[in-house]
Amino acid sequence: MINLEPINIEGHTFLSISVELPKTNLLVVTNDKGYIMCGALDVALLNEKLKDRKVIAGRAVGVKTITQLLDAPLESITYEAEELGITPGMIGREALLKMID
Repeated sequence: MINLEPINIEGHTFLSISVELPKTNLLVVTNDKGYIMCGALDVALLNEKLKDRKVIAGRAVGVKTITQLLDAPLESITYEAEELGITPGMIGREALLKMID
């Protein structure tokens, strides 16, 4: 099952996406600038092989729900996310607010 829901963080709308897969869930919260995602995100791939795309993203591990993703510290981030002031250890919802234009 795929679930898409708008969520509000301090007056800003983001889209939450959860995909139920066998034995795991894929979790993403995004806007038009960047996203945070569960442990399935390959930050190294984005930073190395896809560097020219300048993806703004962060990864949290051990999360099973969108709420946990929003409240979890980011384990790793892309170079472009770092340029916005997002750091490893920053809580997901705080990182999303840095992705506001």
